[in-house]
Amino acid sequence: MPTHEEDERFLAQYRDLTPRQRAAFKVAVRKLVHDLASGPIRKGLRVKPFHGIPGSWEMTWANDGRAVFRYGTSIRPGDPHVVWLRVGSHDIFDES
Repeated sequence: MPTHEEDERFLAQYRDLTPRQRAAFKVAVRKLVHDLASGPIRKGLRVKPFHGIPGSWEMTWANDGRAVFRYGTSIRPGDPHVVWLRVGSHDIFDES
């Protein structure tokens, strides 16, 4: 089962999400966790490289909902470790 952590910027942005946005993000995270544990990531999450931060990936969780993550050092052998970096609307791509 994948493990995770969140950086401070992500946590601040997550606190700014509405309850509805948080719920939608959590649904997408459950799908991502399932896919990371069992096979390829479903196309509906639109996970692709994020060029704004080398080695990171972006994921779509709503029409205007995006999250950026990278893979960290595995905590449990064989299980991916996700480090959440950003979450919010398309505006997160404009931030340095």
